[in-house]
Amino acid sequence: MAAVGVVAGMRTSEDDRTTETVDRLLDSTTTWAVVGLSTNADRAAYGVARRLQQAGKRIVPVHPSAATVHGETGYATLADVPHGIDVVDVFVRSELAGDVADQAIAVGAKAVWFQLGVIDEDAAARVRAAGLDMVMDRCPAIELGRRA
Repeated sequence: MAAVGVVAGMRTSEDDRTTETVDRLLDSTTTWAVVGLSTNADRAAYGVARRLQQAGKRIVPVHPSAATVHGETGYATLADVPHGIDVVDVFVRSELAGDVADQAIAVGAKAVWFQLGVIDEDAAARVRAAGLDMVMDRCPAIELGRRA
């Protein structure tokens, strides 16, 4: 699958499909598990999770330290989350993202969202083959700003 983007000012049909998926996820989901979210306010995950909360999303911190972040209880793994997850928002290095995607499939999430710079085409293909929505190399905070 080619990278999504704009070439010479023209949108590609793939970009349009991805934008439709982004808009649907931002409009129709409630619970976002943010993998890699910790109490470190200097990390991108911290600010993005706050922005998701401001947009009315319930965030679920998923990090080995399982800390409470933005008032929400943290869990060490996706499998530890005791309730449904709509979107798994992935803030880990690309080489670790495939394992998170597989965990998202296993727990029955509806979608996987790889953050800016997180790219794993094989994992994205597995997510789509499992029937989940997939967004890669985009940021929901930026996308929310686009829609404002």
